[in-house]
Amino acid sequence: MRFPLRLKFVFFATLLAVVPLVLVGQNLTRLTRDELKSAANEDLTTVASGLRTSFDNTFQGRWLTPLMVIRSAIDSKELGVPQKVSLLTLGLQELPNVVSLQLSILGSDLPILVSNQDYAARLTAIGLDPVTELTVSPEVIQSISDAGQFGRPIVSQQPLTGDWIATLALPLGSKIAGRQVIMAARINLAPLVEMLRRHPFSRRGEITIVDQNGQSVLTDPVQDLANRKIVASTLPLITATARADALEPYQRPDGTAMLGAYTFPESFQWAIITELSETKAYAVVNAITRQILFVGLIGFTLACVSALIFGRRMSRPILKIGKVAALVGEGDFSVRVEDVNSRDEIGDLAVLFNKMIRQLGQRMELMKFVSHGTMSAIRNADKDGMSRGGERRAVAVIFTDIRGYTEFSERVSPEVVIEALNKYFDVQTRLVENNQGDVDKFIGDALVAVFEGENKERRAVACSVEIIEAMAELLNIYPEYNLSVGIGVASGEVVMGAMGAKDRMDFTVLGSTVNLSARLCSKAEPGQVLVDQATRDLAADLEQVTFDTLDPIPLKGFSNPVPTYSARQASAPSETEMPDDAHT
Repeated sequence: MRFPLRLKFVFFATLLAVVPLVLVGQNLTRLTRDELKSAANEDLTTVASGLRTSFDNTFQGRWLTPLMVIRSAIDSKELGVPQKVSLLTLGLQELPNVVSLQLSILGSDLPILVSNQDYAARLTAIGLDPVTELTVSPEVIQSISDAGQFGRPIVSQQPLTGDWIATLALPLGSKIAGRQVIMAARINLAPLVEMLRRHPFSRRGEITIVDQNGQSVLTDPVQDLANRKIVASTLPLITATARADALEPYQRPDGTAMLGAYTFPESFQWAIITELSETKAYAVVNAITRQILFVGLIGFTLACVSALIFGRRMSRPILKIGKVAALVGEGDFSVRVEDVNSRDEIGDLAVLFNKMIRQLGQRMELMKFVSHGTMSAIRNADKDGMSRGGERRAVAVIFTDIRGYTEFSERVSPEVVIEALNKYFDVQTRLVENNQGDVDKFIGDALVAVFEGENKERRAVACSVEIIEAMAELLNIYPEYNLSVGIGVASGEVVMGAMGAKDRMDFTVLGSTVNLSARLCSKAEPGQVLVDQATRDLAADLEQVTFDTLDPIPLKGFSNPVPTYSARQASAPSETEMPDDAHT
């Protein structure tokens, strides 16, 4: 019972049930990815906004507002200097993160400084002078005053301690000796650092604080992050009056795909950036994808096992046919597809393939009996096949005839005659094809070749001279044959086409040019090439060939003697140049 190949393909297709699974998985993954992206963006925005609020509340509620209260109390005109110093000391004790308070008179280098004792002891322990480290220089105070940035912190990191310190200044209303009095404070931002370190978002994402220069803040060590795309987006907005929060997908310089959001606290000239890699943001999608891949892998494995089982049986005959096709391509038409007994389309293909090989072999054998021109005419024939008739073409024709053949055939066996003819014709045919000619036919011991196209006369003469040289070499190899060749060459118009009966035609050339070539061949001496006037004129500049002018020769079928020339290799001596003893 036949099992058609189409049913086998259907059977295999049913095993590929993973395809619907993959399609569903892709849609599910895309939808889940979109939802997770929305959730991640909302999370990033919420975290950034929460930190902004915490920073502003901490700065204003824990530090700026109490310092403004202290400033207002110190600004009282009823208090003397000792009372104001005491007030600074008491205020400092109530603000543990404020490491120093000082009163400075603009234009004076002698400020009143009160420092946090614990922090001062820490500086002393590492070899630093607390007074030098905690005093706000007159230049900084003057800079704040000139810029009108009272109450705005200037943040920097202490090189040796690694602490982030904010410096701010508040002006007093009262004056001393007519000069402006400024209260300055140094604040340890450790609470903000700890807030970032302990934030839950830090376990799965990144929180980065950058200043207007693109430098990281509240981190150790400080990093230059200006090359990050999201940081570059925030820099123009940090110092701007209107600062808008934003979401932004981007890639880091190392190629990591990120989702990010940023916002700007009111109290600091910073940007708070929250970032989450897409890998972590889409962790659920990745888990779903892995599960789909796992299930798909199982289905794929089942499909592969089934395909191997059934495909093995299908592939064997196909491979056999492929091997036979390769051998046929190399010219071996004796091979056949064997042992293919499947009762399906492949079995039918093997039968047809063997039939095709037989027909190709027969055709290749037939091609040896016809010329290239005949094959070209067959290929160009219309759907009704070859039609009898001819067309005029300009060609060069050569006739070669083996001299001494009659005597040779009478003294040796027919088998030796055929062997010798084949050797001579093999060499002549090779030289004709090397010169882009076409062997039209073999007539007994004669060969007829036709040359068409550009430089046909030159190629015909060159081929004829080469044949004479090759025949001389064969005579040296087989002196017992005592055979040589005479050649006639003529150029002009001929009629070329299919001629004969309906069922038996010959594709050949006819005309006076063909006759002239044959007549010249009949007059050629052994080892001589005779050419007509037209051929000589068009091949006169042929290198390595010399033309000797002969007396006109009377030829059968031509009313007047025909001007004739002898062509030879330039190095070969002519009959007139040979010494007298050579003629004898």
